[in-house]
Amino acid sequence: MPLSEPEVPRVPLHRRQITMDGYHRTDGLFDIEAHLVDTKSYPFDNMDRGTLQPGDQLHGMWVRMTVDEDMMIRACEAVSDFTPYEICPKAASSMSRLAGVSIGPGFNRAVKERVGGVLGCTHLREVMAQMATVAYQTIAPWKWRRARAEREAAMAAGNVTAAPPPRRLPIGSCYAYAEDSPVVRRHREGGGAE
Repeated sequence: MPLSEPEVPRVPLHRRQITMDGYHRTDGLFDIEAHLVDTKSYPFDNMDRGTLQPGDQLHGMWVRMTVDEDMMIRACEAVSDFTPYEICPKAASSMSRLAGVSIGPGFNRAVKERVGGVLGCTHLREVMAQMATVAYQTIAPWKWRRARAEREAAMAAGNVTAAPPPRRLPIGSCYAYAEDSPVVRRHREGGGAE
């Protein structure tokens, strides 16, 4: 369902597009990739690049975060193809400082400490919070499916009779996962799915 129609006429000025993908690597790790693009709908002068035309990329940036199944960042790299200033692409190398950071409580603080302010690029840093969510959405279901398959194989071999450990729900993390929500109740009653 789309948003309601705007109440007054309007003119588009700025567009930010962020695309993110999660991959399972053959070595058992996971790559989370983001591509951020900013464009304007009008021509404007830029100190280092001259006149940018409508649709020209003001920002065109890539980030790849390699994560293990315990949500630890093993490596992080970034590339800035389009930036407003010639100096900006140099900030991309700072993203490697995120290796060793765990995605979980305190993640945003750790990112700010390692690549915040003059240590890095605002846009690359801001996309990390969404990449953390994509990492969770990529890895957690993979782990649940793997555990289910292992249990089914063990049961088929006659090795397991006990119920599988319950899936840990992110209680309190959003409206659907409120302690008293019908979603949480269904999960607790055994009807939950990915």
